[in-house]
Amino acid sequence: MMSSSREREDPLTFSTNPSSSSSPITVSDHLDSYLQDPTSHIGSASGSYSNEGLLAVEAAGPSSSDVEFGFSRPDFRQQTPISGTVQFYQRHVFLCYKNPSVWPPRIEAAEFDRLPRLLSAAVLARKTDMNKETRLTICEGHDGTETSNGDVLIFPDMIRYRRLTHFDVDTFVEEVLVKNGEWLPGTPERLEGSYVFVCSHGSRDRRCGVCGPPLVSRFKEEIELYGLQGRVSVSPCSHIGGHKYAGNVIIFGSNINGDVTGHWYGYVTPDDVPTLLEWHIGKGEIVDSLWRGQMGLSEEEQKKFQEQRHLVNGETIIEGSTKEATQRQIDEVNTTACGSQDELVSCCQGKDSACCHDSAVPENLEILDSEGGTVKLTPEKRKGSKKLIPKITSGKAAAVRKVCAKPTWFESWEREDTYAALAVVCAAASIVVAYSCYKQLS
Repeated sequence: MMSSSREREDPLTFSTNPSSSSSPITVSDHLDSYLQDPTSHIGSASGSYSNEGLLAVEAAGPSSSDVEFGFSRPDFRQQTPISGTVQFYQRHVFLCYKNPSVWPPRIEAAEFDRLPRLLSAAVLARKTDMNKETRLTICEGHDGTETSNGDVLIFPDMIRYRRLTHFDVDTFVEEVLVKNGEWLPGTPERLEGSYVFVCSHGSRDRRCGVCGPPLVSRFKEEIELYGLQGRVSVSPCSHIGGHKYAGNVIIFGSNINGDVTGHWYGYVTPDDVPTLLEWHIGKGEIVDSLWRGQMGLSEEEQKKFQEQRHLVNGETIIEGSTKEATQRQIDEVNTTACGSQDELVSCCQGKDSACCHDSAVPENLEILDSEGGTVKLTPEKRKGSKKLIPKITSGKAAAVRKVCAKPTWFESWEREDTYAALAVVCAAASIVVAYSCYKQLS
């Protein structure tokens, strides 16, 4: 059950019989403040995904002002932290279908778009028979590409089924989602790498329509820059819940242990994209101040999970904002400012050591592969002095600063130095004893 403080824009969960082991299905809320009458949006009149140009959608309006709906809007980053804002679910199904420019506010219920409508209806009808709480979302699909119309992606299973049609919906739901088996004649394809989905459903909420496309573009730009095609994929997707956290991003992929996870991020800006690529996808570390939650955890478990990470790694808290600030990150990323000019503390030790306030783009980016290993990638071209660092200090809630402290003489005293000093003392003592014995014998 949703808490009283939860906005009605979040997805509505249809609960099942409490005595049953089956799980509810998550679909879009009908009472979205930006929701329009779905019956006024006409989809393709023939076929499951043909004539997509005929889909009439009341557009979200001309290019909306960033000040009103984008990254400069008044409510941007007003809530911190944002962990625990993802409703519990265990499986995410994405149907590849057309593109955001033709999606109506509730594409799952569009009267003449038969494939998404029938798939949504079938999933809801069989919800009591499923043992996994399942969320259905639409992502972009283009015929003749890697993600064609009718393709279905399933996480955390990391499988793809090709070219589902409205004739196959009932069989697909029965065999794959209810029985957890395979759909025949379809053959499941194994997905590799990381998959990024960005909510860009502008006809549902203008904030997503303004924030989503720039994020997709920046992800594609960085993926091309580092030659990550085939390892990292990005796609716009329909409403996922939590419009007020736009830009909303979901990242699916294997962690360092090989387990597939699905992490949600909110308040993401284009400047945060390199951070997510380097830290989350590259190093398997969560960027906490953007983290909303994780597939497979309840809202309370998400909050406790973040608290545990803070206890293990340490955190800096200033003016109510929190951010993971591990010593390992400080050592690895020597580009974070030590403080303002009047608070600067020396953290540059020796002429050959790196200074924490020297900015530089890493020569290589390590990306976790599907087996938990890492692959070093070199950018194909440079783009000025772009920083691939945890840039969480942008926006209204930014108030976090990592501070480097100058070590004392004792902290910088190495074990080898101790051994050397002891050796010198012992040698001196031996000389004194030997000389004393010589004098006595004389």
